[in-house]
Amino acid sequence: MSTRAAGSVLLRQLGPRVFGPVSSSPATMSPVSSSPPRPPLALAGGGERGGTAVWVRLLSTSAAEAKEEAAASKGNAGSTAAAKAEAAEAAKEGDGKRDKVVSSYWGIAPSKLMSKDGVEWRWSCFRPWETYKPDTSIDLTRHHEPKVLFDKIAAYWTVKLLRVPTDIFFQRRYGCRAMMLETVAAVPGMVGGMLLHLRSLRRFEHSGGWIRALLEEAENERMHLMTFMEVAKPKWYERALVLAVQGVFFNAYFLGYLISPKFAHRVVGYLEEEAIHSYTEYLKDLEAGKIENVPAPAIAIDYWQLPADATLKDVVIVVRSDEAHHRDVNHFASDIHFQGMQLKETPAPLEYH
Repeated sequence: MSTRAAGSVLLRQLGPRVFGPVSSSPATMSPVSSSPPRPPLALAGGGERGGTAVWVRLLSTSAAEAKEEAAASKGNAGSTAAAKAEAAEAAKEGDGKRDKVVSSYWGIAPSKLMSKDGVEWRWSCFRPWETYKPDTSIDLTRHHEPKVLFDKIAAYWTVKLLRVPTDIFFQRRYGCRAMMLETVAAVPGMVGGMLLHLRSLRRFEHSGGWIRALLEEAENERMHLMTFMEVAKPKWYERALVLAVQGVFFNAYFLGYLISPKFAHRVVGYLEEEAIHSYTEYLKDLEAGKIENVPAPAIAIDYWQLPADATLKDVVIVVRSDEAHHRDVNHFASDIHFQGMQLKETPAPLEYH
């Protein structure tokens, strides 16, 4: 069959469907659309004129659809503008303050806690059940006497030498001194807890509670820092010094703990003894009136369950008792290693503040 004959057959089959008349009877009209059907376009003379008629019909349909889409978009724009106007009006209400929107995609809702006074809890860095009353009756004069050469040279005199530049830089500015001290004191507990955590994972063994005990120590020291940040506002060069000291001390202590945990814990024990001495001097200046005994920061009152009229002197007393407890924990941990045992073999003194 030739191409011309095949085209004729195809035209006879499809012609009535494409170019046939469209019924305008009510039965064939769409119940949704109320517009009358378009008039049929017949082949006027066939050939190119017929093809032109088909294109005219298609173009008219496209133009109508475009007009409908434009009208719809215009309506949407109007509704969007109305929604924006309503949002602007809502924003004006409440003195122009807008609440922060937290995504609820994960289904996590921040918990609202109440203090014992029936007031909403204002701290997110610690919870009401994490507060405590420190034991201030602890012996502050207790000292681990270095008996072996290792303790004397590697630990005791190392700490004594580290104190010299601190005394020169801060002298008797004990607020700034305490701030610097706490940025260093919060490092050992985190390093020790992290290394014990990794050891527990590698060896599939328990830690005897020492991971938690050391992390509690680090968190407690960090709360000391958050408190003294409210008392002594650090200057830019003091912040720069913190960056340098923390960078050096973290890496040095990390390597020291990897090499000898008993040495690392003994160093921290002596560091805490020096901290007790520094806070005792701080307390003397407060009592002598050389430093103003300002009201205690709100964070300290809630964290240590202090009375509402507590002062800076009360804060120094409870912080010093915390340092005494950390002294005992680290000397105890070092003694465990000196006896040839591992920390996991002896239960950790949890919540020993």
